[in-house]
Amino acid sequence: MLQVLSGAMQVNEGNIQFAVDSQQSTVNSSIAFENVYRNISICAPYLELVEEMTLIEFLNFHAGFKPFLASITSEKIISIVGLENAVNKQIRNYSSGMRQRVKLAQAIFSDVPVVLLDEPCTNLDTTGVELYKQLIEEYCKERMVIVSSNDHHEYDFCDNRINITEWK
Repeated sequence: MLQVLSGAMQVNEGNIQFAVDSQQSTVNSSIAFENVYRNISICAPYLELVEEMTLIEFLNFHAGFKPFLASITSEKIISIVGLENAVNKQIRNYSSGMRQRVKLAQAIFSDVPVVLLDEPCTNLDTTGVELYKQLIEEYCKERMVIVSSNDHHEYDFCDNRINITEWK
């Protein structure tokens, strides 16, 4: 479902329409399918990172496609997620928990109105889970966050919940 919402996969049946509320108008602005990525970021365990890059190279590369939130720089992100000691290591040498922190950072710090999180605490230790919740609290207040997970602690902050196992 998150791949469809992110625009990474087209629907087989039915329709999906992407639109953004416009501050200047009471009419929603329709978004072309090929431009959906500019409005959505996603973090998922199955998404790959560019392993040959260092963290700073990866974040700067990513910022070329999607700018970061105002006043957020690659250096500040590295500090916030606690990866200062690994800044010059290639991502291929990161632990699975470090990689998950990078994925969360690129999604949460992208300046987009919608953040999609698929099992966001995968491979995170207790400190990483606390960081995840802090990032959501501090940087996602004014954005739509959609979490797909079976673990309640990953979405306990959500106001609305859809349980797809209850659909008939």
